[in-house]
Amino acid sequence: MTTNSRNTGSGGGPAAATTLALFDDPPRAAREPLGTGAFVLPGFALPFVDELLPAIRAVEAQAPFRHLVTPGGFTMSVALTNCGALGWTSDRRGYRYSATDPDSGRPWPAMPEALARLAREAASAAGFDGFAPDACLVNRYAPGARLSLHQDKDERDYGAPIVSVSLGMPAVFLFGGLARGDKAARVPLAHGDVVVWGGEDRLRYHGVLPLKDEPHPLLGAIRINLTFRKAG
Repeated sequence: MTTNSRNTGSGGGPAAATTLALFDDPPRAAREPLGTGAFVLPGFALPFVDELLPAIRAVEAQAPFRHLVTPGGFTMSVALTNCGALGWTSDRRGYRYSATDPDSGRPWPAMPEALARLAREAASAAGFDGFAPDACLVNRYAPGARLSLHQDKDERDYGAPIVSVSLGMPAVFLFGGLARGDKAARVPLAHGDVVVWGGEDRLRYHGVLPLKDEPHPLLGAIRINLTFRKAG
């Protein structure tokens, strides 16, 4: 796929209409294919932003962001938290989903309806009707943070798609093949963009290049990524 560079968009907040008028790009297309079952939905999340940001803050208040350690002992540059029936976590024992927050011992915060509704509608727009996520991983990127190429394969149900929502600073999403060494496309993502992949593309390797320090007018020097999965 050939991608075009875009300026950072914005949406939501107390002055949503003004912010949208000043900073958002016009819609480009309903969806842009990355593969047979993989699509970018440009700006799809913008109408939801007024609900998403307070919902994310409420999740953070119950389960604060933290930097996890990989099984190899590497501290992740991306901070994360979770909401939903299951939350993704990592430590020296491995990667896994858990019904409880290992830091508090309490269940992860319930998935806010605004987040679940966005996930369902984005999946449907990409051709995956009936998506019912039970896990939402919330990643917080600062400038320089990155996500190395990996597959999402800790879930029990590969039949459901993955829905990934970008908020805040722009990022370059890497979307590779079914082998780690396959060449990865570089896909610019702006505030409000959503990527959905499933079907034969469900186990494609993907990641994020180190974030440039390009503060967003609404969120500042932060990128928030919501990744919805059917994990149980």
